[in-house]
Amino acid sequence: MSRTIISTEHAPAAIGTYSQAVQVERTVYISGQIPLDPISKALVTGDMEAQIRRVFENLKAVAEAAGGSLANAVRVTIYLTDLSHFALVNQVMAEYFTQPYPARAAVGVAALPRGAAIEADCILYV
Repeated sequence: MSRTIISTEHAPAAIGTYSQAVQVERTVYISGQIPLDPISKALVTGDMEAQIRRVFENLKAVAEAAGGSLANAVRVTIYLTDLSHFALVNQVMAEYFTQPYPARAAVGVAALPRGAAIEADCILYV
C-alpha cells in the first residue's frame, strides 16, 4: 500500500501528530478541521455561521491540494458541541456540496480541540 501525504498552506497546519490528509490510491482521508484561520492561526469564534464556513473552507482547501474538490466527497462527519446548530450546518453545507450529496453523520460531542464548537472531516474519491 502506497500512501501520499497531502499538505497545503491554505488550510491550518496540523496541531498534533497527524497529517492534513492522506491519500491511498484514489481515496483521500481529510483530517478533522476546526474553524482555525490558516493565516492568523486563530480560532474563528462568535458567529456560528462564520465558524461553519471556515471549517468547510479548510476542507475545500485540503481537497483541492489533493487534486479534487468537495464534489469528490463520499463521506462527511460533522462534530458539534451544540446540536441546535444542525440546521445552520445544513444550510451552509448546501453551499459547498451539490447533489448527489455525500453520506454524512452529525455527532454531538462534549468538547473539541481548542474549544471549537464544530469540527468536520471528510473522505474523497478522486
